[in-house]
Amino acid sequence: VLSNGEPCILFQARKLSLRFEKEKPVDLTELTFSPQKLVDTRESLCQQRTATLVMKFGDVEDLRGLSIRFQLSNTFYESSGQWWFSVDRVSVLYNTSEEAIFNATDVYAPASSSYRCLHVSSLQRYSGLLLPSTEHAQRWALTFVDFQIQAFNISSGKFSPASDCTTVLTPAILMGLITSLILLLVLAYALHMVVHLKHIEHDDHQKADIYFPQSPEQLEHCCEETSTVNNGTSDKQRTF
Repeated sequence: VLSNGEPCILFQARKLSLRFEKEKPVDLTELTFSPQKLVDTRESLCQQRTATLVMKFGDVEDLRGLSIRFQLSNTFYESSGQWWFSVDRVSVLYNTSEEAIFNATDVYAPASSSYRCLHVSSLQRYSGLLLPSTEHAQRWALTFVDFQIQAFNISSGKFSPASDCTTVLTPAILMGLITSLILLLVLAYALHMVVHLKHIEHDDHQKADIYFPQSPEQLEHCCEETSTVNNGTSDKQRTF
């Protein structure tokens, strides 16, 4: 998107798909990014603090006057001492007056960078960065694959170094981490028990057979037996 002849919004994705409830997904990738793209972005607008990316597709299958709109903002945060741009919401407009609005969460980056994420989608299995803001929007699924966008600070018409999304803990990854943690705890407990058993066995081998008399009579009898044995040994030595 150009403003006064200079690029003010850059956007790309490897795939863009749209699906209404259980119907077949509508693939908009070729219409948006191919050399023969038919998408119209002339209604897009760039200002100092806000920007709007409008992609008009016209009639696509059963959808009349389909368009997708990104609302972006540029904000200065004193805590970080720098400007940040963000995608605030994404809207799907069709059939003249129908609109599905999605609030974007965690889709932001420093103004000196671009934002990139493998999946920006309303589907929960892709972390749900696009949250339906109306009941009508809940009937739609919007997904961008290998998503990258930048606004407000573009030099040489190219993307700046990307700030990758941090939404790496998908439910599947989280369950895998929890399962791994449980297995590690079980393994640690098993190793502890093995070491403990070996320690007990080692102590049993080191113990000597010691007899402790329980009464004075037993102690006196034990001493007499010891004296007799010693005397016998001395006699044998003298005889030898």
